[in-house]
Amino acid sequence: DLCPPHPDRPPSPVNVTVTQLKANSATVSWDVPEGDVVIGYAILQQRQDGQMQRFIREVNTTNRACVLWDLAEDADYIIQVQSIGLYGESQASKRVHFRTLKETDRLPSNSSNQGDITMEGLDKDRQLQTGEIIIIVAVLLMWAAVIALFCRQYDIIKDNDSNNNKEKTKPSSEHSTPERPSGGLLRSK
Repeated sequence: DLCPPHPDRPPSPVNVTVTQLKANSATVSWDVPEGDVVIGYAILQQRQDGQMQRFIREVNTTNRACVLWDLAEDADYIIQVQSIGLYGESQASKRVHFRTLKETDRLPSNSSNQGDITMEGLDKDRQLQTGEIIIIVAVLLMWAAVIALFCRQYDIIKDNDSNNNKEKTKPSSEHSTPERPSGGLLRSK
């Protein structure tokens, strides 16, 4: 009465893809056909040159992704994913090839880009600051000019008013003052 090999092992994972490729890590994700009870996964990861092989197995999880860590930079890898069901493991998925990035290429380009970005950002900030200063100075100068013009206009108006007043008062005083002394002089004579 031994159980025969179960035909209801889960089907192989599909759509196995590698994302978030870096120099030393990558993320593997996959889909599981619906209708099957899957309680975990197993991943076979090996370098194409055969130097390193790793078997990752995790049960009691519904995860459909796994981070591969501690990879060698600029190296070719092959991975296969299996679903773990209640009655055993599925056939391995199709083999997926990927290549890690070069640390040397990636980091300096990133740091230099970041450097450029920060430098550009600083330059932009400086330009903005100088631009703002120029605008402020221009506004202040304009206000100064407006105030100066206004003051000039006001002074001219004041001068005109005082001149007019002087001119108005002057003739009367000029006419009146000579008359009085002359009148006095004539009377005294």
